[in-house]
Amino acid sequence: MDFVDYYKILGIKKDASEKDIKKAYRKLARKYHPDLNPGDAKAEQKFKQINEAHEVLGNPENRKKYDKYGKDWMHGEEYEKARQQQQQQRQAYQQQSGGFTGGGSQGFSEGDFSDFFESMFGGRGATGGRSSQFKGQDLRAELQLNLTDVFQTQKQVLTINGEKIRLTIPAGIEDGQTIKIKGKGAPGMNNGPNGDLFIEFNIVNNTDFKRDGQHLYKTIDLDLYTALLGGELTVDTFDGKVKLKIAPETENETKVRLSGKGFPVYKKEGSFGDLIITYQIKIPKNLSEKEKALFKELQKLR
Repeated sequence: MDFVDYYKILGIKKDASEKDIKKAYRKLARKYHPDLNPGDAKAEQKFKQINEAHEVLGNPENRKKYDKYGKDWMHGEEYEKARQQQQQQRQAYQQQSGGFTGGGSQGFSEGDFSDFFESMFGGRGATGGRSSQFKGQDLRAELQLNLTDVFQTQKQVLTINGEKIRLTIPAGIEDGQTIKIKGKGAPGMNNGPNGDLFIEFNIVNNTDFKRDGQHLYKTIDLDLYTALLGGELTVDTFDGKVKLKIAPETENETKVRLSGKGFPVYKKEGSFGDLIITYQIKIPKNLSEKEKALFKELQKLR
């Protein structure tokens, strides 16, 4: 198995932060996504490499193992245990033999890592016919959805490594939230259990609402005359229109809370946050001479 430089694949340095890794991954994943490169085998292969690199470097624990063990990072800890056992056996033998070790019992140098690893866990098989079982690698994927997509619970079918996975996406899921699908990762070794699949959601706000958890925020323009005299105003909520009564002498940046008109609460069917509306009073421009005269009259009255 040739060494694969995941840092090079993502175009980042070895001291890159988690934020840098995620940013590089998202940029490349969008560029080489199969939906944007239909029929392009090279782009598809590149996309697979990018995802593989992110599965390793995007997980702090996996990244630490990769930096230490390289291509054998998945089973590096097993190697360490085996090497410790071998050293213990050698020490016990030395004690029994009065310290004589001979030329063939000096143990392994760091350069022997891959050969020893292959003999213990690779294609040559373990001594005595016994093979260790290893859990398969966890896989990570990113699913991009619009904010309007997650206002209601929906079902999707994803294709991961050629397998179709039916996924229920609860309403109200957050940007950056990750869900785990057990046993849908890479297959295990020597009949070991499959890894798990982790899906991270990238929620794009395609509306003029601002979302903060279950609450929504929106700024509405209010003309000066309605603000002074009062009236009615029709505003858009996330799921329809509502009429609001404007009280006379409403001040700029007055906030109105519409209970239950916000975003769905994650995994709480029928529960919604609030919609908070802020009035922004618009000062009339390009006044006619008559309008200016009337405002001057009002100024004198005040």
